[in-house]
Amino acid sequence: MKKYWLLMGAVLLLGACAQQDMKDSLVVAHKGEMESLDPVYSYDGVTHGMLINVYDTLLKFKGSSLTELEPSLAVAVPTKENGLISKDGRTYTFPIRKGVKFHDGSELTPEDVRYSLLRFMLSDVSGGPSSLLLEPVLGVSSTRDDKGRITVDFKDAAEAVRVDGDNVVVTLKRPFAPFLSIVARWSYVVNKNWAVQKGAWDGTEAAWKQFNNFSKDSSPFFAAANGTGPFQVARWDIAAKRLTLAANEQYFAGAPKLKTIHMMTVDEPSTLRLMLETGDADVAEVSSKFAAQLKGNPDVTVYDNLPRLRTDPVIFFTLDINMQANPDVGSGKLDGQGIPSDFFADKDVRKGFEYAFDYEAFLNQSMEGRGEMAFGPAPAGLVKYDGGFKHYRFDLEKAKEHFKKARGGEVWEKGFKFTITYNTSGDMRQIASEILKRNVESLNPKFQIDLRGVTWPAFLEKTARRQMPVWARGWVADYADAHNFYFPFGHSQGRYALSQGYKNPQADRLIEQAVSETDFAKRNALYKQVHNLMHEDAMQVYTVHPTGMWAMRGNVKNFVDNPVYMGIYFYPMYKE
Repeated sequence: MKKYWLLMGAVLLLGACAQQDMKDSLVVAHKGEMESLDPVYSYDGVTHGMLINVYDTLLKFKGSSLTELEPSLAVAVPTKENGLISKDGRTYTFPIRKGVKFHDGSELTPEDVRYSLLRFMLSDVSGGPSSLLLEPVLGVSSTRDDKGRITVDFKDAAEAVRVDGDNVVVTLKRPFAPFLSIVARWSYVVNKNWAVQKGAWDGTEAAWKQFNNFSKDSSPFFAAANGTGPFQVARWDIAAKRLTLAANEQYFAGAPKLKTIHMMTVDEPSTLRLMLETGDADVAEVSSKFAAQLKGNPDVTVYDNLPRLRTDPVIFFTLDINMQANPDVGSGKLDGQGIPSDFFADKDVRKGFEYAFDYEAFLNQSMEGRGEMAFGPAPAGLVKYDGGFKHYRFDLEKAKEHFKKARGGEVWEKGFKFTITYNTSGDMRQIASEILKRNVESLNPKFQIDLRGVTWPAFLEKTARRQMPVWARGWVADYADAHNFYFPFGHSQGRYALSQGYKNPQADRLIEQAVSETDFAKRNALYKQVHNLMHEDAMQVYTVHPTGMWAMRGNVKNFVDNPVYMGIYFYPMYKE
């Protein structure tokens, strides 16, 4: 309770909230922390769930639809029929809206759009989102090779994204089925002159390499933002984990009804629920375990079982563990008190863990049936699963069989000890880790697994350094397409495959082939091949595709959920 009252004090200190009409203000309590206000740096759902309210994109999703797009900073959605997509499917023309103002009062130009798209790609922060545009536009997932050397030619990027009068024209390396879906979510537009004055890249070929893979703290936009969106950043108190948005009264589509949004990180699930019940929060990202209690509260509206493009939790194995000053590997040897760096390079070890997870119990008991069992990285609908897609089932005898084969019998004979890591606000990830620990340890008294929860920033850092032997995390889609799951999980340049040190050249080729194919049946056949390769490699334990839940005070109206947002788009909302 002490933690709760400290948080309540924090709410009361939000002076703007105390002095203005509360009907104009929304207090949002969420899990997870924001990483950086620079849209080319962060790649987490919490940050980008906020940034969609600050930065407009060229197109946007219509309401809750995952496929229907509508204009935003562009005045038309490109199609082959309206002539804005070339016949070969490679060139897209975006007519840019006139009269739009940035938050600093300057007017949007096509050059701002071009600069923003180029900066998004060429910044290419390690672990950042640049690959989302690099892949379709330049045909690469990074501007650098494995040794960190820049391999992209600036002229290729400059020619691929150009201004033609009032239009921005983008030419892709090859046809790329989900390109417009990516544009609708990730084409954030910043003001070029403002950016340059702040010390960002000046847009020239001579300077771009200096700003490639910059550090978080060196970004001039780390704690500053200047978009055209319906809200602008008024204050970010990093230490207190609170951010305030203020309405953009000059928004081109009309001023928002809500004038202030107070967003705060609350790690403790029970505290989130209490804040909502007492009215200290208007909106809360609550745990599903509180759904029944909240649904009985007449002052609270629960939006339950919301569709999500999400695979979470997933258990990941690191093939070559960074052993330097690493407390998670025990002795660092296969002596019953630790594991060596290449422990999970043995496929039988990984398969032992795959068969040791109780998939049905986790979905039906821990998740209370909120979701679908995961057969692979992508939710059903993005791929059409049939009997040809292989998947693991809970089978302790098979788990035992693989552990006995691992390392020629040494694993079973000597045993092991290591730590599974999860982020502290990930309650389902913690539970999944506990289930895996219990089942694996039940097979052999020499098997020892510790669990450790760490803060989100520490978790991200440990992932990047490959310090965690096994870790629980999840994936929320950047856009609604199977490629956005198979690439990060299965391609050697994908986010999670890189973190694990996983490479399968055949999977790479199939993933690259599938994304250029526009026929769904042909794409599905390709993804089946990829899926089964990944199944045999046993690099990840997929548990569930969970549904989502937001809970709000009853006077919060016009909430429209879209799984792609990763958060809430506040513009249409108001309070009675």
